[in-house]
Amino acid sequence: MTRLDEVEISKIITSTYHETLLDRLASDVVIVGGGPSGLVAAFLLARAGTKVTILEKRLSPGGGIWGGGMGMNVAVVQEEAVPLLTELAIRCRSARDGLYAVDTIELSAGLCLKAVQAGAALLNLVTVEDLCVRQGRVHGVVANRSMIYGALPVDPIVFSGRAVLDATGHEAVLVQALRKRRLPLKIKDVTECGEGPLDAQQGEQFVVDQADEVFPGLWITGMSVSAALGGPRMGPIFGGMILSGQRIAQQISAALAN
Repeated sequence: MTRLDEVEISKIITSTYHETLLDRLASDVVIVGGGPSGLVAAFLLARAGTKVTILEKRLSPGGGIWGGGMGMNVAVVQEEAVPLLTELAIRCRSARDGLYAVDTIELSAGLCLKAVQAGAALLNLVTVEDLCVRQGRVHGVVANRSMIYGALPVDPIVFSGRAVLDATGHEAVLVQALRKRRLPLKIKDVTECGEGPLDAQQGEQFVVDQADEVFPGLWITGMSVSAALGGPRMGPIFGGMILSGQRIAQQISAALAN
């Protein structure tokens, strides 16, 4: 067996991580939130050659997928999302009425794996607390360690990006940072951040149709769309999240190309 030295192991971890960190302090796209919508956007953008960095505040990326419905690890997607999942090698089982069942463990793990394999860097345990805005445009995010933020008086660091994506889900963290400073959004503003009552049909369509740039340099996707604009929540169906990530990846790609 290979001789093991604890210090050498620690050096490998430290040097490899910081090599990635230094490289990713500046990216083409910074995605805040490693849920389904953010991961799909990361996969599509990275596959196209875009330098993408995902910042996830939790230990495990995947967002709300893992628990399925009420702790039953099955999610539902509609037929429109199946082609992209098939492309990602994530299996779907036809159920009824154009709906498909997906194992949430396979869905979460598959989205993470494909995004990273496509070239996206995923840094977990990193909390984004604010935005960098210069000359009326978002150009980065202010981030700290999740275990430090709110617990100790330690200053954050900055990750810059030509585009920033709010994929923080129910919290819509980046949109809220703009609102707190009364910075005008491109969208019709909603005073209170938060989703409306559950309506799967309307909610799924809403997060796809309304995914957009909301401030120069800042886009929203997935549940951040509902939270920011007061759209309905939709329960344990995830096709809208996947299609919202696909739509926003197309928008950001087009913006970066200009």
